Amino acid sequence: MTGKDSVLSVDDVTNKIREAVCASSGLQNMSVRGELLGFKRHTSGHAYFTILGKESRIACVLFRSNAQQVLRWPKDGDEVLVRGRLDVYGARGSYQIYASALLPLGEGAKARAKEMLKNMLTQEGLFDVRHKRPLPVFPERVALITSPTGAALQDVIKISSLRYPAADLIVIPSLMQGITSPREIVSAFGKCGRIQGLSLAMLVRGGGNRDDLDAFDDEQVVRALRSCPVPVVTGLGHQIDSTLSDLAADFAAPTPSGAAERVFPDSRELTAFLTASGRSMISHAQKKIARMADITDDARRRMNFALVKGKLQPAEDLVDSVSAAMVTSITYKMNGAEAKLMASAEALQNASPLAILTRGYAICRDDRGSVIRDSSSLTKGQEIDVRMRDGSASAIVKNVILNEGAVS
Repeated sequence: MTGKDSVLSVDDVTNKIREAVCASSGLQNMSVRGELLGFKRHTSGHAYFTILGKESRIACVLFRSNAQQVLRWPKDGDEVLVRGRLDVYGARGSYQIYASALLPLGEGAKARAKEMLKNMLTQEGLFDVRHKRPLPVFPERVALITSPTGAALQDVIKISSLRYPAADLIVIPSLMQGITSPREIVSAFGKCGRIQGLSLAMLVRGGGNRDDLDAFDDEQVVRALRSCPVPVVTGLGHQIDSTLSDLAADFAAPTPSGAAERVFPDSRELTAFLTASGRSMISHAQKKIARMADITDDARRRMNFALVKGKLQPAEDLVDSVSAAMVTSITYKMNGAEAKLMASAEALQNASPLAILTRGYAICRDDRGSVIRDSSSLTKGQEIDVRMRDGSASAIVKNVILNEGAVS
């Protein structure tokens, strides 16, 4: 050993290995696939296990805070996916994965985990049809969560532009498959809550293997979907099996195109509907106007009849009755007055000097027109006027003869 040789302690070597491992970003956020072996849960809540490859193995630890997210513990022999970071455990001189998530990969394990999660979320009411929100008939602004390079995006854009170009389409890019896709989808739903005037959100992707849809069975994705402040429509391109996101969505379509056709109304159908509705409204209004005219005419006839029979006819009958009574009363009074007048005229006639003249009497007047009442007032040769029934005559007194006992 020369002076140039450096002597390292065991701790130094361990620290250098740890530094090298920690300096590799690919080892600090990784996902490792393997077969589960020796799974044990400690009383502290931590879980310890090993994942096997074809020719090697890696020890793993899942601390209690992360272990609480595992719904159904996998069994030895299950294929699993471990997410976490690699570090050196100096006490044993070994490396191990400090896991943040433990996910089943095998069909049996995934099916058990999905069923457990489905039952739990069902009990919480996330799939209750009573909580489904109605989709807006005419969406003004739609958020589209999908891969920016996928065919689903082009399908939705094409259908929306053809059917209902009035809607604003806001694309929120996100991975639709892979290890990190659930985190990106959850983040995309979080962005929906910050878009002003948003009508609804769409979560779509094209077809693929069933394994490519695992992200949509993720618990955090399902909860983010239900927490979205607007209705959510899914079109995940898998018609054989529905995902938990489909069950939680307000409407689930089998394909992105089907989702777009449900979200965006057909403007041509709307135009035809509005045209037909306009005609129907005009026809309905005309029929209603005709009915109202008939009702008005009938009301006018009934009102006229009621007015004539209830008001005018009784008033006319009253006027006729009062008029007849007045005529009777006036006639009666006139007859009485006429009788009185005739009696008075007869009395007056009887009292009139002319009536006396008709019985052969005459009225004598002197030259001054005064009535001569006494013979003694006459003188011989006096000119007098004699008034008789049918005329008068002038006379000259020849002689005055007084009755016996009269003074001359």
